[in-house]
Amino acid sequence: MLLEGKKALVTGGSRGIGREIVLAFLRNGASVYYIDLAEGESLAEYRELAKSTGATVEFREGNVADEAQITSVIEELLKTSGGLDVLVNNAGITRDGLVFRMSAKDWLDVLTVNLTSAFYISKVVSRDMIKKRTGSIINVASIVGVIGNAGQTNYSASKAGLIGFTKSLAREVAGRNVRVNAIAPGFINTKMTEALNDEQRKALTNQIPMGRIGEPSEVASVIVFLASELASYVTGQVIQITGGMGM
Repeated sequence: MLLEGKKALVTGGSRGIGREIVLAFLRNGASVYYIDLAEGESLAEYRELAKSTGATVEFREGNVADEAQITSVIEELLKTSGGLDVLVNNAGITRDGLVFRMSAKDWLDVLTVNLTSAFYISKVVSRDMIKKRTGSIINVASIVGVIGNAGQTNYSASKAGLIGFTKSLAREVAGRNVRVNAIAPGFINTKMTEALNDEQRKALTNQIPMGRIGEPSEVASVIVFLASELASYVTGQVIQITGGMGM
C-alpha cells in the first residue's frame, strides 16, 4: 500500500496504459480521479477494487485539449477533493504519417493533446502543490521522444517537448518539495501492438534486448514508484521502460 491516503489524478484513465495506472494506484491505496472523454468500460471494476482497499475512485469528463474546459474541471476537482498529491499526465493520441503528407491539423492535434494539455493541467495542479509544499507530477512521454521514429514526427516532437517540460518544471518547483518526473515507455502491449501480425511483432522484438514487448502493468509499476515516498529524492528524471531498447 505504497500510496495509502494519497489522492491522485490520472488523465486518459479509461483504457490502455491509463487504465493500468488507475488499477495500480487503487491497489496501492490511493483514491483516484480520472479524466477522459468518456468513463469507459472499467469504472465498475475500479469501484470494486477501491472498495476492497478502502479508497475511492471518481470519473470526470473532460477534453484535455480545451484549456477553458479542462481548467474548470481541475479547479472544481481541487476544491471538492481538498487537493491532490499525485498528477499523471497520461492523455495522448497519435496521427501518424510521413511529414510531407502530414496535415497541419494532424500536427497541431497531437501537440495539443500530448504536450499542451500537460501545461494546462500542471499549471493549475502545481500551484496547489506548491502551497501544500508536497506533490508528485509524472508525465508519460515515450522512447520516440528520445530516439525519434519515422512516420511520427508530430508524436515524437510532442513527447520530446514533454521531456523538456518535465525537466524545466522540476527545476521550478523542487524548492517547494514538489517532484516532477517523466517515463519513456517503449513498445508496450496495447491495442496497437495487438493488431500486429507475427512478422511485424518479430521485427519489433528484434529491436529489444530483452526480446519481448512490455506490459502496461510494468509501466504502471514505475509510475507507482515515482508517485510514492520511495522516490522522495527523485526529480527531473526520464525513466525509460523499454526492455533495453533505448540504451
